[in-house]
Amino acid sequence: MPSTAVEHIGYDEAARELHVTFVGGGVYTYYHVPKQVHAAFRAASSKGRFLNDFIKNRYDFRRHARSA
Repeated sequence: MPSTAVEHIGYDEAARELHVTFVGGGVYTYYHVPKQVHAAFRAASSKGRFLNDFIKNRYDFRRHARSA
């Protein structure tokens, strides 16, 4: 999953939560994300573009403090 913007993508299918860790250090949870959107995100050639086009401003989210 090489990406200049996204370091890690995780998904909790039962809770429908998408967990995204950015290269710059931000850690976000997006809520009520369908598993098809998660699968498409993982398969996208540009993770940053997919995130901007299909996730940001479409799902509620929470920013977390990054663990050390």
